[in-house]
Amino acid sequence: MSGGAPEVEGQGPAARQAAMAALVLAEGSAGAAGLAERFGVSLMTVHRDLDELERQGVVRKFRGGVTAQPSSVFESNVQYRLKTMRPQKAALAARAVAEIEPGMAVLLDDSTTVLELARLLRQRETGPLTVVTNFLEAINLLAGRPGIRLLALGGDYDPLHSSFLGVSCVEAVGQLRVDVGFVSTSGVHGGHAYHQEQRIVSVKRAMLDSAARRVLLADHTKLGRVALHRVAPLSRFDLLLVDDGAGPEALRDLDEHQVRYEVCAGGAA
Repeated sequence: MSGGAPEVEGQGPAARQAAMAALVLAEGSAGAAGLAERFGVSLMTVHRDLDELERQGVVRKFRGGVTAQPSSVFESNVQYRLKTMRPQKAALAARAVAEIEPGMAVLLDDSTTVLELARLLRQRETGPLTVVTNFLEAINLLAGRPGIRLLALGGDYDPLHSSFLGVSCVEAVGQLRVDVGFVSTSGVHGGHAYHQEQRIVSVKRAMLDSAARRVLLADHTKLGRVALHRVAPLSRFDLLLVDDGAGPEALRDLDEHQVRYEVCAGGAA
């Protein structure tokens, strides 16, 4: 790490932990020794701070450090995910918007990949639409947008995902029928979509049930990856969109499982 210790107003544990979280979310990972030096505290204090951040679900610890990056059982905090793979996600959204026609009811999940589609809907004149979502980031983007009737799904607010989840959200989704649903997920492998968290899985499954047409958006880093829970077989989706960073082995896996997919140009670094 470079630079001196960041200025932390008040220098109390909460302020220091918030600064540590911001640093790890920005850089992806950090070593405990480097954090101790940067913040001018002991290693014991750093580990206590990291334990608290891990308890909050912001980061996960490993031997000698901490990371904001996902694993098979840990999904990254939304603030980290908002910063990653933006060109690839934009390429997927540019193709996905072609699936939307005026007058449709459209469902958006709480993924940062699908959020790029919400950005396009905000910017473009797509005709009258009904947009249904549980993602606070998308709600804030689309609220008050002319031509968009916004249906916000309620439930238990989860600050780590900036979305509404739980039984009440699942029930709310179950009362609806939309023309097309756009979802993303943490992993795609062996003919299935995967995610780390059961509470997210239950909402995504309800969304798939409520949509007449289902589109899965997955940047290439999701291919060949699994997570703790199976969301659904890829056969549940009418179309999988992946960016052009996808390698031949990952695409062969899709071909072997007879997945209908399109490779979207413009996402390769």
